[in-house]
Amino acid sequence: MGTQHEENKQTSGDDDASQQDAASIADVSVELATVDHTLQKLRRKYRKTRRKPKGIQKLWVRLLNVPHLAVIITAVVFVVVVIMWSLLWVFIFRRESNSGVYFAGMLRVANVEFIPEYRQAESHEFVSMANKVQHVVSNVYKMSSVSRLYKQAVISDLSNNKEGGVLVHFWMVFVVPHLKSSAMCEECIGAILRDSIHTSLQNRSSVGYLSGLPVDIDSVLINGAQRSDYTSNTAGTQCVDKMYANLPGARVPLNVFSSWGGVNCHVKLTSVPGSLIRLTVGSFLIEPSGCVNDALTVYDALLPMRGRILHRLCEPVSASVSIVSTSNVMLLSFRMTNGNKSFRGHFDAIAEEICMSQIETHLEPEVTGQIYSPFYPSLLPPQCSCTWMFETPNTALGVALQFHNYVLKPKDIRGCEHGWWRVNEDIFCGSYVGHRTVFRIADHSPEVEFRCSSRNSVQPFQATYSSYNISQPCPESHFLCNTGLCVEKSRRCDGLDDCQDESDEVLCSRPTMNCGGSSPLHPLFVCNGEADCRDGIDEINCTQETTCSAIRYRCGSGSCILKKNAKCDGVHDCADLSDEEDCACGRPSLPKVSSAPGAERIVGGANSAEGEWPWQVSLHFAGSLYCGASVLSSDWLISAAHCFSKERLSDPRFWSAHLGMLTQGSAKHVAEIQRIVVHEYYNAATFDYDIALLQLKKSWPPSLSPLVQPVCLPPSSHAVTDSHRCWVTGWGYRSEDDKVLPSVLQKAEVSLMSQTDCKKSYGPISPRMLCAGVPSGEQDACRGDSGGPLSCRAPGGGRWFLIGIVSWGSGCGRPNLPGVYTRVNKFTSWIYSHIS
Repeated sequence: MGTQHEENKQTSGDDDASQQDAASIADVSVELATVDHTLQKLRRKYRKTRRKPKGIQKLWVRLLNVPHLAVIITAVVFVVVVIMWSLLWVFIFRRESNSGVYFAGMLRVANVEFIPEYRQAESHEFVSMANKVQHVVSNVYKMSSVSRLYKQAVISDLSNNKEGGVLVHFWMVFVVPHLKSSAMCEECIGAILRDSIHTSLQNRSSVGYLSGLPVDIDSVLINGAQRSDYTSNTAGTQCVDKMYANLPGARVPLNVFSSWGGVNCHVKLTSVPGSLIRLTVGSFLIEPSGCVNDALTVYDALLPMRGRILHRLCEPVSASVSIVSTSNVMLLSFRMTNGNKSFRGHFDAIAEEICMSQIETHLEPEVTGQIYSPFYPSLLPPQCSCTWMFETPNTALGVALQFHNYVLKPKDIRGCEHGWWRVNEDIFCGSYVGHRTVFRIADHSPEVEFRCSSRNSVQPFQATYSSYNISQPCPESHFLCNTGLCVEKSRRCDGLDDCQDESDEVLCSRPTMNCGGSSPLHPLFVCNGEADCRDGIDEINCTQETTCSAIRYRCGSGSCILKKNAKCDGVHDCADLSDEEDCACGRPSLPKVSSAPGAERIVGGANSAEGEWPWQVSLHFAGSLYCGASVLSSDWLISAAHCFSKERLSDPRFWSAHLGMLTQGSAKHVAEIQRIVVHEYYNAATFDYDIALLQLKKSWPPSLSPLVQPVCLPPSSHAVTDSHRCWVTGWGYRSEDDKVLPSVLQKAEVSLMSQTDCKKSYGPISPRMLCAGVPSGEQDACRGDSGGPLSCRAPGGGRWFLIGIVSWGSGCGRPNLPGVYTRVNKFTSWIYSHIS
């Protein structure tokens, strides 16, 4: 603006001077004066045009003025700040402020009488009590370290229990920025409430006072919950039903259908005070998906609290099963997707069982009786107990308990997961097994106490009791097994696990081959596929029928033959030809030369070739290699149970199977997992029953058959001889200290060891395990190979059978410490029961 003013001032002075000059010479030459005046006007006009730009140029000149520039910069900075703040609010702060964290809780208000009106959420009595508890709980958290995050408490239900008072089920909601989410652990939230109660405890009582409200500190339970749990259970939802059993023993029908659409509902069950609820599932028709899509979760509470899960049904149910609560409330959470799916059952109120009895045994051990778990045949609840007081005819006799699928062992430093037992003054833990056991008590009048100790409902048990001679538990002609069973001495070292723990098959010298003697050949040499005798007498008449046992091949008709390895050997051995059925397995195409450079160690292994192991699968968890598996059929894989033992690992949605792959990332088929079936007796402490099945969401196409193919399943009679060649394969680490996984599938040849040698290395080894390796330890599986196959090929270029599953071991590649594998032929029936 200053520049423009000076220009205007100078222009005005020029005009005055020109007028004076023109007046002084006007009388001399008018024409000259006129021309000069015109030229000056033109010059001034031209100068004005140059100094006063127009349009965009004029605007630009104005903007470059110092005062204008300061205003512009200020405005631009302001706009940028506003935009950035808006983006932060939309994408960060607003998101953080809307991140709700939900908790489901329980507490018992003591010294308050429960009245029936408390069961009705609309009643004045319920509202009054709910407001009182809500006010107290809110005060606790508003005065705590998380006061700024606390939003509200919602009282869901009031119920009674055997301890008296009122049991309050409630929700708590917090609004938590992501950076402060660590303060929202359920232990932290529960500790705040317990600490508030603890400060007012008096006279060694468990009841403290919160604003005058008597609360039992031992009853406080806080569990983290999902927003969907909260929204589907709070007032106003259309899918919460309440049912009440007001007469003990009266059945209340309970049927749920999803034929007209998906179901995601909750049913709250309540029974008369002082009773328990028994839910009976008659049938449950769903599509098995590992509890992802269809499931029924039964809670020992009126809210979906993880710490109160009684049982989960993820598979279809055809045979009746009963579940018992620990109080007079139960919550059923149904999830069924579209389709013709249904639940049929009922529930009733039952009395709390007083399980105590005195039992007198007979003099003869053949005379037996039965004892049962509490609430038998219902599943065992988390809280129950039973006491049996036995009495035998004289002091020379003890008590023998024979269990069908249960075993008692002395308690160690770990807790008892499936039953706590006290026999006189000794403590034992129970666990489930797949065979019979006998537990002997060398006392003529023992007292046996049992307590439930599982966090969830578990299988019931029953036992046969009888007396036995303490000084001679088994007859003279019998052998005492470590399982407590008695087997004939003539059956020791016959190759058959009569004791169910191989205690009759260890410490056995290698049998002599009595090829020309009068006594029969040892069963290990008879019809095992190899000519052990020069004249071949051990391999004749192998297709003749014989008595059935675990070392005899069972045909489809149920009859048994002597031939152990009759399955898929190319010869029709069974009269019904069943031994050559379902044999599209274990025949890899001729391997191509691998293009991968060099031989790399898997612990003594080498690179595999394309198509060499078409049943090998790489299992990826959350996108990364975690375990191996083997192809059993077009939609089933087999792996190790320990790969899925933790809660998050058991969710099939995080897993993917990579089939037909030589190098990581080059899979011919990648499939999602629909469900995971872990063996029901899997023991995470011992790795016993370490086997699992995986069902694919989408079958691999037949066109991939040269590179993707099932491995053959061995029958229970399958025998691996010295002529078999066995290999372990996988993408696991190549040494114990290795930090980098190989990209190419590795293979290592190993030899199977006898169970006697295996036990020398590791001590107690389950009969469902086997050892394989080399004495030097230089060929072995390692971390990352878990769940992968130990494949053995029959002599003469026969088919490949899945003999073992990589399970566990002491390190990798250590001398005299072979790898331990799940013995697959012990699980053939279990496998077919799921995949057939």
